Amino acid sequence: QVQLVESGGGLVQSGDSLRLSCAASGRTGSTYTMGWFRQAPGKEREFVARITYDGAYTYYGDSAKGRFSISRDNAKNTVFLQMNSLKPEDTAVYFCQARVGEVDYWGQGTQVTVSS
Repeated sequence: QVQLVESGGGLVQSGDSLRLSCAASGRTGSTYTMGWFRQAPGKEREFVARITYDGAYTYYGDSAKGRFSISRDNAKNTVFLQMNSLKPEDTAVYFCQARVGEVDYWGQGTQVTVSS
């Protein structure tokens, strides 16, 4: 089992930056890929970014490319999402995900609201 707790969301203005954090606990001795997804009201959950367990590879959804950056600190069992140049369409609940083998674990999400 892996427990994930997101933090760092909030209300910002268009063009601002935010840094989300996701702290993992439980089965943290395992190596696993971690990622961020988001879900806006009335829309399906959308892939944002993913990082391999060693941080060597990162992947981004189209909406995140060029503006968002994912990183991780395995010593602190934490993954980060740096979001720059935020837009109102980035408004969503952001969820942290950890993939251990074939099992996905999810956090409860943190709200990000970007006003125009």
